[in-house]
Amino acid sequence: MTTPTRITATFASLKEAGHLAFMPFITAGDPDVATTGQLIEELGRQGVDLIEVGFPYSDPIADGPVIQASYTRALEAGIKVEDIFAGVDSLATEKLPPLVAMVSYGIVFRRGVEAFVERAKSAGFSGFIIPDLPADEAAEVGEIVRSRGLDLIQLISPMTPQDRAVKILQSASGFVYCISVAGTTGVRDALPEELTGQLAWLRTQTDLPLAVGFGISRPDQVDVLRGSADGVIVGSAIVRCFEEGTAAEITSKVGELAGLMVSATRAK
Repeated sequence: MTTPTRITATFASLKEAGHLAFMPFITAGDPDVATTGQLIEELGRQGVDLIEVGFPYSDPIADGPVIQASYTRALEAGIKVEDIFAGVDSLATEKLPPLVAMVSYGIVFRRGVEAFVERAKSAGFSGFIIPDLPADEAAEVGEIVRSRGLDLIQLISPMTPQDRAVKILQSASGFVYCISVAGTTGVRDALPEELTGQLAWLRTQTDLPLAVGFGISRPDQVDVLRGSADGVIVGSAIVRCFEEGTAAEITSKVGELAGLMVSATRAK
């Protein structure tokens, strides 16, 4: 019997408890690597279920202005991929929620897929989201990732044709990242009504948990997903906290928002 990955085990435990997963997104290196480590530890203390760690990239394809600006700040400060790995190395990741790397395929390809996956695993990452992963590379990358006991999370948007979505699911593991709206990440006032239909269709195509991201920013938006999704992802609302303040102030603001979201995702 195959041992479940940390991500699979996390979702299974939450499902049994009747909870939704909460996964915040943070940018590595904004404002610096030391603060990134403090943020990860604070999020762990707040009881989040997974943590998505963004690897800054000069040409992100799906991120809105808040996250793009965060990436730019980190890159201008000189962040390097090895700095991120070294920062995570220093954390007791076995005591933290699973870490998921949001990383461009260009970064992975330059190091080599196997070398990147091995280094990420040794640092303590549990999975990967590669938003620009070419379709003809997905099966091979997914096999490499899963052979190391990690997960390749795939993204599906409202604009993804159903036949294309079925193919994407073939190389996915851990959970499916369901993009709630067409467009880029960012805080929005309401979630689209057609999202429920999209999630219902995906339920007929996969047994993987469904986590919804893009546009979720407040605890009150969680209830509309209860019964349709297995998790929620918050990015821009978290990263907006990075725009000003000391490391302690940023950590405090992020922790407060994360605590509210964790409470909202627990069983009613």
